[in-house]
Amino acid sequence: MKNILITGGSGFVGRQLTKLLIFNGYEVSWLTRKINIDIDTPQYSWDWENKFLEPAAIEKADGIIHLAGANVGGRRWNAKWKKEIYDSRIKSTEFLFEFISEHPNKLKTFISASATGYYGCETSEKIFTESDLPGKDFLAETCSDWDAAANKFNQLKIRTAIIRTGIGLSENSEAYKKICLPIRFGLGASIGSGNQFFPWIHLDDLCNIYLKAISDKKFIGVYNAVAPEFITNSQLTKTIATHLKRAIWLPNIPSRVIKILFGEISDSLLNGSRISSEKIIKTGFDFKYKSIGHFLKS
Repeated sequence: MKNILITGGSGFVGRQLTKLLIFNGYEVSWLTRKINIDIDTPQYSWDWENKFLEPAAIEKADGIIHLAGANVGGRRWNAKWKKEIYDSRIKSTEFLFEFISEHPNKLKTFISASATGYYGCETSEKIFTESDLPGKDFLAETCSDWDAAANKFNQLKIRTAIIRTGIGLSENSEAYKKICLPIRFGLGASIGSGNQFFPWIHLDDLCNIYLKAISDKKFIGVYNAVAPEFITNSQLTKTIATHLKRAIWLPNIPSRVIKILFGEISDSLLNGSRISSEKIIKTGFDFKYKSIGHFLKS
């Protein structure tokens, strides 16, 4: 398998993954809604809303990595944006399935992104594994339907894998910058109870999981992509503050304040459970960044 087609290739994960795949000898192209002439990566147009896709993109692809989806944390949620979050994941996946079902291709593998939001916005003592049922909130229902749409590719006898990803972090990631900003100015504080867990993964580890998913023919089904460490919001805040040589002196930010500031998405900030990475580890995958401490020392 040498030719990989990526949707969402221009995003946070897609750009880094493109570099990694090319380094490992793969030919990479992007499926994009807007061609960027300043990028060297070959690009093909698609518009899932209007059922358009350049056939040449599918004809040459041995594998697809489907990363496309509106930014969940990109803005305050309203009905329109929630529809965009949902449709950009589920309807785009369903369109890919329909198109590939009807057009000549040599596709052997379909890898879809998903998210640990599948398990629901709750804080509990339970450690969630890939076999658990989805939660009941909006993100959980979105991820559940997203997974179901991806699993349709099994009907075409195409090896299918789903990567349920935690919060992606790297030194330059927006998530990490947002966590660090108030801490750098001496205004860092835990949010809500601070006891909610923070399932995360380093960008390098996430990209290496996708590389394994493409290269390992035994890689089938659902896998959680989260670091092995279980860390709470309070522990995370204090660890980063120590790294930045700052003190945490403010009290926790009350839940009601977070809800006023962020609306419905605040549920995912105020809650979080432990997510198991045992299944991916048992495949032989070795995390480079097993803890926040490993990440901060790198």
